[in-house]
Order: sequence, then structure tokens, then C-alpha cells
Amino acid sequence: MTRLNVLLHEMVPDHQIMTDEDVKALLVTFDILEDHLPKIYHDDPAVKACGAKPGNVITIVRKSQTAGEATSYRLVVRRPKK
Repeated sequence: MTRLNVLLHEMVPDHQIMTDEDVKALLVTFDILEDHLPKIYHDDPAVKACGAKPGNVITIVRKSQTAGEATSYRLVVRRPKK
């Protein structure tokens, strides 16, 4: 069975794991703590495809009609068990 890489689909924005140095710079730039970042679950298909683990911060770059590109940041967290 062939696995689909969701990151190659035209509707999925670019997801990249940030380095520790880049995360520190991001937090200083916005004067926030890591916990203040929006969250994304570890089992999200795009997160799994880029190889991110809980505790990683990922950069998501979307195409924007008005800005050209829109960059957002997400902290990868484990999905709570039911």
C-alpha cells in the first residue's frame, strides 16, 4: 500500500519544524512564552508528515491573496486521552 504524503497536496500549506534558536528568537520578538502559542495536535496528518513531536514548534506558511504569504506558528501537543 502506498502512503500519501499530505504535504505534497496543493491545498496543504508548508509545515516546517523550527530550530531551538529560531523558537527562542520568536518568543523574544513577540515577548511571549511557548505556552502562549496556538496548539496543534501531534496526530495531525501534516504534523506527522513533517516529523514533528510534542514540544516542537512548527512554522506554517500559507499563500495569501492580500499578503502574498501568511506565516503562523504552532506548538505541537499530545492529544488528550478520552
